[in-house]
Amino acid sequence: MNTLSIGKKFSVIIRTKNEERWVGHTIQSVLDFFPGAEIIIIDNNSTDKTIDICKMFSRPNVFKKDDNNSYSKFKFETIKNYTPGKALNRGIALSSRNNIIVISSHCVIKKINYQKLIKDLKKYVGVFGKQTPIYLGKKIQKRYVWSNFASNRSENFFSKIENRYFFHNAFSFFAKIKIKKNLFDEELFGKEDRYWAKEIVSKKLKYLYEPSHEVEHHYTENGNTWKGLG
Repeated sequence: MNTLSIGKKFSVIIRTKNEERWVGHTIQSVLDFFPGAEIIIIDNNSTDKTIDICKMFSRPNVFKKDDNNSYSKFKFETIKNYTPGKALNRGIALSSRNNIIVISSHCVIKKINYQKLIKDLKKYVGVFGKQTPIYLGKKIQKRYVWSNFASNRSENFFSKIENRYFFHNAFSFFAKIKIKKNLFDEELFGKEDRYWAKEIVSKKLKYLYEPSHEVEHHYTENGNTWKGLG
């Protein structure tokens, strides 16, 4: 399957806040798996080199001279009064492609099943992938929140651990036409994805957990997912 033709169908939303350690790895993995994708950086007033690193990838000389068609279009916006849902909804509004990827600025894509992804985006309101936790370079035991990322595909996944419907925006996919009708709550200061999942089910719609799409989720001291380390 032609990854360039697929990449050009996607806008990628990356929310950032002082992510200079990992954001370059994140963007490079996006370019590796979705060349030519539009990349939208929604920044929460970073004070480190996060934006400088992101802008480095937007320069043409990052790519080989014979690779002109794979250039990605970048958009940058700093958001005031940040909430996760507000950042995502703004990224969706800025997107110009038919499909959207949301990826954490400390995740690295390791695997994509393109055929499943394209097919499932026609059926489901949202799809989220598997996450492998990496702590200081080492894979750690999947406990607590990480236990939700099992090996079985699941519709409208209900987490017994959290006792609620579970969706995770560290690595998720949407058809733009569908997500525009089902935006995220901008008043929440966390877990916007779980509340979104509950709302989707209440509307008698479906989302999907698909483990054949996978990222490594790297440790960050400010990441809510990492509280307790797992």
